[in-house]
Amino acid sequence: MSEGTMHRPAQRDQRDQRSRTAPVTPRRRQRARAALLSVAAVPVLLVAVGCSSDSGSDSGSGSGSADNAAKATEAGAGETVSASPTVQAAAYRKLPEPCAVLSTKTLQELVPKGVKSGKEGSSNDTATRGSCSWTSLANNGVKGSQFRWLNVSLLRFESTATRGSAEELAQAYYESQVQDAQSATGAKNTSSEPVVGTGDDATSVRYDLKKKEGSFRQQTVVVRVENVVVTLDYNGAGLAGEKTPSADSLAKSAVKAVKEAVAKVSSTNGEGGAATPAPTNSPSSSASSSAKPSASPSGSPSSSASKSPSSSASPSASKKN
Repeated sequence: MSEGTMHRPAQRDQRDQRSRTAPVTPRRRQRARAALLSVAAVPVLLVAVGCSSDSGSDSGSGSGSADNAAKATEAGAGETVSASPTVQAAAYRKLPEPCAVLSTKTLQELVPKGVKSGKEGSSNDTATRGSCSWTSLANNGVKGSQFRWLNVSLLRFESTATRGSAEELAQAYYESQVQDAQSATGAKNTSSEPVVGTGDDATSVRYDLKKKEGSFRQQTVVVRVENVVVTLDYNGAGLAGEKTPSADSLAKSAVKAVKEAVAKVSSTNGEGGAATPAPTNSPSSSASSSAKPSASPSGSPSSSASKSPSSSASPSASKKN
């Protein structure tokens, strides 16, 4: 081993010894303090970065929640809740007694021999429907007889949320009654005309009808007043050779009688006729279940009220014989 090689560890040991024994100067202290501060700052920076990252994440999450809530509020504000359907309440709440809608004086004119013959038709709900018929036979012996038959029917409708207002239902039934009268089986010389001075809508239909008993002249007057329909049937015939009554005189008497019946309906419901209408969403089903309008008389639930309660009461008690 060379001398140089032998001296290297000794030289290294000497340098280490000198570094350990070298005096500490102020410059060296400053360098050591700076190094320590640099090392200590690294964890602080790491902690700060971590906190900043967490804080940003939380802030973003909170901002997203606020945005979602704002969007939900905006969506809710744009929605509209549909209101429950409402219909106009029925104006008339009840019907008069059907056999009391005409005065004794009027009955004496239309059915002179049958003033006390009034027969009320059957009804399962008298507040919704009713009818009454009278029969008169003036027997003149060998000169023949004068026959008269009178029927008044009343039908009241209630408003329903599914089918509409009471007035609309009454109007549909009124129109079906007029059409029924205009299309009576076997009718001859049919004519129609509006009736003024009563109700909201009124029509008079007249026609001639030939039966085995003789020639009959039929008058049907249909009137709608608010949510009630009044149908008056009046016919006359000269039997056993007696002269057939005048259609004009029968029509005049029928119109007079129906106006009186309509006035009775109004007065029964109080002064001015109708109760104050008000919106409702819980309508009664009394009329809707038992008095649905129908263009066909056989399909109409009120056909028993608008026609004679008994076809045997009169040779022409039914218009379609």
